[in-house]
Amino acid sequence: MTRVTTTWTAHDTTSDALRALAAEGATGALSGERGIVYLSAGRVVHVESACTPDLGALLTRSGAVPADGWWDAVDRGGTQHRVGHRLVDSGRLAAGALEVCHLGALFDAAYFVLAHDTRAQRFRPGAVHWLGAVRSVPVDVVVRESGRRRALLDRIWPDPAIDTVPLTRVPGADAADLPARRGRALTQVDGVRTAAQIASALACRTYHTLVELRRLAADGLVRAAPPAVPSVPADAGPRPVVWDDPDTALLRRLRDALEAL
Repeated sequence: MTRVTTTWTAHDTTSDALRALAAEGATGALSGERGIVYLSAGRVVHVESACTPDLGALLTRSGAVPADGWWDAVDRGGTQHRVGHRLVDSGRLAAGALEVCHLGALFDAAYFVLAHDTRAQRFRPGAVHWLGAVRSVPVDVVVRESGRRRALLDRIWPDPAIDTVPLTRVPGADAADLPARRGRALTQVDGVRTAAQIASALACRTYHTLVELRRLAADGLVRAAPPAVPSVPADAGPRPVVWDDPDTALLRRLRDALEAL
């Protein structure tokens, strides 16, 4: 485990904290407001965020890997942090296809982690993601790409709320005359789903979905849905979001319980 000497908490942004950890060649997990960045020897090996579909959802919903095959890889490789290797070694997925999908998921999640670039919340030295290393990326590349994506999306429609809140169609919005990808995105807008949920339903990369949704917003076809009526007492404070590694055995038990219903 790499010994971290920099006081990463002294940095005002997650990207600056990442750069400091990269300079040290640190290994571990840096938690931000909207996700976790996993480092190995100072390079980014995985990023996860609740704002994007995870790799398993992308692979199974697109048909690249059967659901049973994914869960078998999680069962057999999760505790050894070798889920990705298990998928390839079992012949369920080519190494190149895994790398492409993994990098897409990594950059999509990194966009959300760094979109507002608030102060990082926690660093766990030595933490390793259960997926295992697939492809590492320099921190500067991840930070630069996240900034490029943010600038492009803001040029299309400068309202970042479109990326995270439930969306609704404007009355009269019709997908008939839209480009195919944009039309498919519009059909999934139902007043409840967020961009991440729409991307998951379409088995599509989140960033590509964000581009289409911001274009729909710019065209006056979608907007943020009205806030839902709170279902908790008025005096109840917000619950903190805690990012941590999933228990793969628990994931499997939950899957089995859902299938048994």
